Amino acid sequence: MVDAATRKSLTQIPLLKTKAGPRDKELWPQRLKEELQSLIEYVKKNKENDNDWFRLESNSDGTKWFGKCWYIYKLVKYEFDIEFDIPVTYPTTSPEIALPELDGKTAKMYRGGKICTSDHFKPLWARNVGKFGIAHAMALGLGPWLAVEIPDLVDKGIVKEKSG
Repeated sequence: MVDAATRKSLTQIPLLKTKAGPRDKELWPQRLKEELQSLIEYVKKNKENDNDWFRLESNSDGTKWFGKCWYIYKLVKYEFDIEFDIPVTYPTTSPEIALPELDGKTAKMYRGGKICTSDHFKPLWARNVGKFGIAHAMALGLGPWLAVEIPDLVDKGIVKEKSG
């Protein structure tokens, strides 16, 4: 189930209309435009609510994404590199978001630092195929994962504050 705070943040992320993936040469540019508009709106809303927590950019064709995300825990900012590819079966299949430097540090992660989203996020994505995009993957996949995993990893001494 989706809690009230998540539901509220979801209403602030525009749904996408074009159901196309990178193999659809005709419709992919339109889908990519919608993805960027949705991401821009989500980041804008996050900043307005003092909840700015990631930066993303992509290659020229929008199939490889990379950037930074951060989580503040006990007044310390923990920052991580993010990377993911758009699957060839996108948008039927959600992107697998990876935080490579955390690879092997938690059970809720697959090889290569890909976060585990199978229990909560993937069923939600499946019910919204074509309407959900990258901003939704960040809000409903990576965001909740960071909120659960980073405090646990910090408390166990696995993730430490970066100096300098």
